[in-house]
Amino acid sequence: MFSRPAKTSATHADAVEGLGPARRSLPASLMAENVAIKGDVTSDGDVHLDGAISGDVRVGCLTVGEAGRINGAIEADMVVVRGRVTGSITARHVRLHGSAQVEGDITHTELAMDAGARFQGRSIRFEPAKGVAVEVPALPGAVEPSQGVPPRPIV
Repeated sequence: MFSRPAKTSATHADAVEGLGPARRSLPASLMAENVAIKGDVTSDGDVHLDGAISGDVRVGCLTVGEAGRINGAIEADMVVVRGRVTGSITARHVRLHGSAQVEGDITHTELAMDAGARFQGRSIRFEPAKGVAVEVPALPGAVEPSQGVPPRPIV
């Protein structure tokens, strides 16, 4: 009556195959001031950088601390810069704090800059193409276009 259900644990193979429980969010990876990386950095999760990277960075969310430096291209969902970036930034949301120094183009849907931030480059607003029609595949039992109903475009 008041007993708890037995815990089930997924094996590593189940998790790899996508059969196990949903993946828990991971804590952000922290790269301290004394860390210097030469090469590309890739992560599905969040990264907080206080060190230096010479190479391209592709992560979920990137925070460049005041001591952080990146010399390379950045691709992320969100980028917060307090340090120095030399290279292009491509992200949906970009925030440059007052201590930020960015030399390179920023491609974004949303860009916020605090007073004191230094930015030399182009701000390119990314907007999904409007009016581009993509044909939806027919579902079983759906009316065929030859029966007088035109296909629906996805916009």
